[in-house]
Amino acid sequence: MRLRLPEERPTEPPTGYKIAHPVLSQDGTRAGFTGVSLGGALPYGVLADASCVYGLRHRAPNRRCDCGFHCVHDRAAAEALLCTAEHRTAVLLDVLVLGRYLRFELGFRYARQRVRTATVGACACGAVAAALADAGWGRPGWRALAPSCAGCLRGRTAVSLAGFARLAGEGLRVVARPAAVPVHGVPGLPEELGVPELAAEAALLQARLDWFQSQLARLGQGGPDGGPQGG
Repeated sequence: MRLRLPEERPTEPPTGYKIAHPVLSQDGTRAGFTGVSLGGALPYGVLADASCVYGLRHRAPNRRCDCGFHCVHDRAAAEALLCTAEHRTAVLLDVLVLGRYLRFELGFRYARQRVRTATVGACACGAVAAALADAGWGRPGWRALAPSCAGCLRGRTAVSLAGFARLAGEGLRVVARPAAVPVHGVPGLPEELGVPELAAEAALLQARLDWFQSQLARLGQGGPDGGPQGG
């Protein structure tokens, strides 16, 4: 006899997290997302139904197939995917799992979803994103977008975060993830550092300066071959 897990009948839709690339239609009138793995060639809207990416006629998700939307239970697990090089410009999605679903240890595979919130990472320069701009690649009829600050747009096709939410519709919220603010033009130095941390940074800079001065002094005492300079 084949044992099956009991069916779940939740009173409220389960929630989950995933990452995706934001996309803008060629005519600039629609916005959506495209996945980062299976089914990535098929952009979807905020409220969307899954279909079998292999073209089979069964309903998604099917137990004997990989079709259907995918998400994980833990937000941190989804954010960890953003660390890989190919996913750096993706956004974090908070989704409602709708319709039929299959539960796994790490998440769900399911038939229908609603994207509630899209969290946009920082611009490539490190500043907080103010817009989503042409990423330089896409799908037929769709431009992939990447986070960008106002200073890095440089004439590219772009849409503000609020504009993307409006084009996507269905009550989507698009928010920017805060970025560390450099202090006195030193990249990577958080603004909230206290006196002990700043003193340590100053000591490190002084040690580097002393090393450079010693190297300059050594070069000043000898020529390229180690002998006295002049002739």
